[in-house]
Amino acid sequence: MAEKEFNVKIITPDRIFYDGTASMVEFNTTEGEIGVYPEHIPLTTILSPGVLTIHDDSGLKTAALHSGFAEIREDRVTFLAEIAEWPDEIDVRRAEQAEKRARERLTGHKIDVDTARAELALKRALARESASAKR
Repeated sequence: MAEKEFNVKIITPDRIFYDGTASMVEFNTTEGEIGVYPEHIPLTTILSPGVLTIHDDSGLKTAALHSGFAEIREDRVTFLAEIAEWPDEIDVRRAEQAEKRARERLTGHKIDVDTARAELALKRALARESASAKR
């Protein structure tokens, strides 16, 4: 059993994705990657698409975590995420196709392409592919 643990709760619009304890969590923010241990300073941060890693007594749990917010307290981390997916919920073929489409939009040099939207689609596709590779 870990010496110190904290509560982790991941809430999406359609479900409570995860509610448990962890000794550490790692995830992406708009400012970069972050690792949180128990007794972390209070912080609220914006999520960026990427892989969430939950360290607990049973080992590592990974998931694709998309846009939203994280509230970090000394004894808990709460994620309010647009989308959260376990590796077995990810359609890898669809993620690969989304990556291809996003890359084509970004390299196509068309004037009417929403670059920010294409970059976000690429990040989401890469997060899904990376999380599914950790099955």
